[in-house]
Amino acid sequence: MQLRHLRYFVSIVDAGSFTRAAATIHVAQPALSQQIAELEARLGVTLLHRSVRGISPTHVGRVFYREAVFVLRRMDQMRDVVRSTRGEPEGSVGLGLSSALAVSLAGPLVDACRAALPKVTLRLITGDFPRIRSLIESHALDIGAVFEDTLTLGLVRKALYRQRLYLIRPDNGEDVAPSVSLKELTELPLVLPARPNTIRNALDRTFAAAGVAPNCVAEVDACDSAIALVKAGIGCAIVPKGNVAVIPGCEAMRTVVIDPPIYMTACLISSGDMPLTAAAEAVSALVAAQVEMHFKSASC
Repeated sequence: MQLRHLRYFVSIVDAGSFTRAAATIHVAQPALSQQIAELEARLGVTLLHRSVRGISPTHVGRVFYREAVFVLRRMDQMRDVVRSTRGEPEGSVGLGLSSALAVSLAGPLVDACRAALPKVTLRLITGDFPRIRSLIESHALDIGAVFEDTLTLGLVRKALYRQRLYLIRPDNGEDVAPSVSLKELTELPLVLPARPNTIRNALDRTFAAAGVAPNCVAEVDACDSAIALVKAGIGCAIVPKGNVAVIPGCEAMRTVVIDPPIYMTACLISSGDMPLTAAAEAVSALVAAQVEMHFKSASC
C-alpha cells in the first residue's frame, strides 16, 4: 500500500464519484479505478459501494477513510513541523468556529492571524459543536472554538470563559423590561437553533426543568441566520452575546437578560491523540487572545 492509494481513496469519498475525483486530482478515471481495485485486493475488503447515485464508503470503507485522513494529515504536518523549526510557525491550520463565535470573531481573527502569523494559512470552518467535534476527531480540523454545556470527553479542552445567554429582539422604540423570565420567554415567538445543537440542548433542559415549553416559530442552523430572522421581525432569538449592537447591521436590536441565567462555556478543543503543530499552537494562542479581547469582558 502506498500513500497515493490513500490520497486517491480519500479524494473519491470526498467527491462522491470517480469522475469528479479524477478531475480534481488530475488522474485519468480508468487509472483511478485500477488503483482502488488494487487497494481493495491488497486489503481483501470492499471499500466503496457503487450505485447509480454515485460512490459511498462501505462500513469498512468509513473506518479506512478515517484512518487514511489521519495518516495523510500527519504527513502534511510533518512538513509543517520541519519548516517551523527554522523560525516562525509555518503551515496550514484547520480551525472550526461555532457560528455564534464566528459572527463577531471570524473577521478580526483572520486579520490578526495574517499580521502575527504570515506563514500560516488558516482554513476556517463554521458549524455547530457536533460537526466541529466530529471533524477534530477525524483529524480534518486541528482546533475548534466552541460553546459547551457539558464536558467533552476524549478531547483536549481549554476553557476560555463562561458565557451567559441573552434574548435579542428588535428595538421598536417601546419600553422593554431589562430582564425576562422563562415563563415570559414562552409567550414570545422564538427563533431557536435546530437540533442537534449545544445551545438548544441547554435551552431544552432549562425549559423542561421549569415545566414550560417555548413558542418556536423557526429553527436555524447558524447564529447569523437567527439574527437575520430577528431583523426581519419573525421573532426573537437567544444568543451567547450580551451586546449584539456591535455586530454590523444589529444596531437596532435590544438585548434582554434571561433570569434565572443560563450559561455556556466557551472553550478550545483539539484532538486527544494528535499533538498540535507549532502553527496550530500559535493559532490556538491567537484565538484565546482574540476571545479575551472581543468576548470575555462582555460575558456577564
